[in-house]
Amino acid sequence: MNVECELSRHARDMLSERAIRVEWVSRALNSPDRTEVGEDYNRHYIKAIPEFGGRYLRVVVNPRHVPVRIVTFFFDRRIRTST
Repeated sequence: MNVECELSRHARDMLSERAIRVEWVSRALNSPDRTEVGEDYNRHYIKAIPEFGGRYLRVVVNPRHVPVRIVTFFFDRRIRTST
């Protein structure tokens, strides 16, 4: 990943449990389709992943932690693929 960050324990567990590739997480961080800031000030990086049916991967990052910490990531079913 170009963005210098670390994975939380939860995020490390989710890599295998949710079958999410590190490459996809990297893609979301380095070239997101959009970003959002949550109520808790965590930054959300959102990226469509064509290899996963175009579903949107949401990567949640705590930017206040040094180094930046990836809190979690998941395919967000609330975001619809545009066809």
